[in-house]
Amino acid sequence: MLSKITYLGNLRTESVHIQSGNQIITDAPIDNHGKGEAFSPTDMVTNAVGACAITIMGIKANELGIDLIGSTINVYKEMQSEPRRIKKVTLHFHLLSNASKKERIILERVAMHCPVLLSLNEEIEKEIIFNWTDK
Repeated sequence: MLSKITYLGNLRTESVHIQSGNQIITDAPIDNHGKGEAFSPTDMVTNAVGACAITIMGIKANELGIDLIGSTINVYKEMQSEPRRIKKVTLHFHLLSNASKKERIILERVAMHCPVLLSLNEEIEKEIIFNWTDK
């Protein structure tokens, strides 16, 4: 078992990661009857794309001896109303590294093959922007 989700009422859930015991609270967004006091389930999906992409970039960076510590991603989500679903995911990477041009291309390609991104419905628009800054 990966996790256990408990409905807490008032459109809020608590997910417990079985292996670690870590907890995540979700709340329905304000535009869908919620309080917007925590990540919504669709926020979690969108955020997972960025977390996955930077994680596998980190794996490859470690293999190449490249330091990405301090790099960030601004994650954006657009919803569509009919049917209600994620319409667009946008990731703005701000990568701090002294990687060469060739290494940066390798890392960008790795990010574009993260399993979460590849698992999204093909109808969901994806905009991925990489901005590199030398350390």
